Amino acid sequence: MPGLPLLVNLAGSVLGGLATATFIPAFKEHFIAARLYGTDMNKKSKEMIPEAQGVISGVVFLLVLFCFIPVPFLGCFVEDECREFPHHEFVALIGSLLAICCMIFLGFADDVLNLRWRHKLLLPTAASLPLLMVYFTTFGNTTIVVPKPFRPLLGLHVDLGLLYYVYMGMLAVFCTNAINILAGINGLEAGQSLIIAGSIIIFNIAELNGDCHSDHLFSLYFLIPFFFTTLGLLYHNWYPSRVFVGDTFCYFAGMTFAVVGIVGHFSKTMLLFFIPQVLNFLYSLPQLFHVIPCPRHRLPRLDPGTGKLGMSYSKFKTKELSEIGAFIVKVTETLGVVHVKREQGEDGEFTEINNMTLINFVLKLTGPTHERNLTLLLLLIQVVGSCCAFLIRYQLVRLFYDV
Repeated sequence: MPGLPLLVNLAGSVLGGLATATFIPAFKEHFIAARLYGTDMNKKSKEMIPEAQGVISGVVFLLVLFCFIPVPFLGCFVEDECREFPHHEFVALIGSLLAICCMIFLGFADDVLNLRWRHKLLLPTAASLPLLMVYFTTFGNTTIVVPKPFRPLLGLHVDLGLLYYVYMGMLAVFCTNAINILAGINGLEAGQSLIIAGSIIIFNIAELNGDCHSDHLFSLYFLIPFFFTTLGLLYHNWYPSRVFVGDTFCYFAGMTFAVVGIVGHFSKTMLLFFIPQVLNFLYSLPQLFHVIPCPRHRLPRLDPGTGKLGMSYSKFKTKELSEIGAFIVKVTETLGVVHVKREQGEDGEFTEINNMTLINFVLKLTGPTHERNLTLLLLLIQVVGSCCAFLIRYQLVRLFYDV
């Protein structure tokens, strides 16, 4: 029965979601005793809140899929229905789990050791190596279809060779860090990941009757457990958050999306569901590359009097800004995408510019907002982004490819 593995996966995923929701409060004191806790900078209360709880949802996710490993191959193990064991599918499943397992371990190491940003780029690169080897040994195709406008110049197909593997490695790095930099308020990391996962699940289901049935089925095997374990995590991370997900979850979520996109052979479509994360990344570039000073935390600022969140700012001496930085500040201020304040001090003129994140940009448009409402607004943007992704994938794609 072809649908049986999917039903087993769904049942195990529901149990995994319930287990995640149960284990998180049960392990709260253990994390606090291990000094894995922090305080919510957007709250007046200084209550100790356990951090890195993404490791619990990640471990439950792995346990669900470890138990699920033999299920898609039961026909070969029990009834001898297959003529030849599908070694390529088995290697893809095991290798993908290895990549995700590596990313959970490295993400937890980051939470414990508080690594620098340059290490946050190296970790996903290292964890993606098993994934790239899986692709090389099971599929290995590096040829892409050229969009219609470029076919007179490049032809119908182009073999990228090694560049295709560079692209996939960069995709893994982007996915893990894109979620990590669009974060800082209760429920946002888990919430955006849940919406992305749900959107890709809908896409996979819509494509199950197509030519790439097995690829989308493979994706569902990973994303359904991820969806439910993330739902269990979000239950405790929603405002007012009782746990923090940590970098562990951001890395785990990003690598899971990279796995299904690469091994499922729909990496370009998968990126469409990251539209808000791409916009946030582009908006953040001047600070990420330190062209404009970037503080360690770019969280919104709490107004204790109103209990609402407002924009946070980076403050620096105007004369210390490079020519490129001054140009970017002038252009973005003219376009109205940043808020700039200048004041004269004893040591000269100081400039304050809002930290360049999508969260602060939304606050610029709406004004001070309650944290829960801000999270809901950002998640609504994520939903709109998914709707745009489906529009591009099923309608606008006709302008560039033969469908």
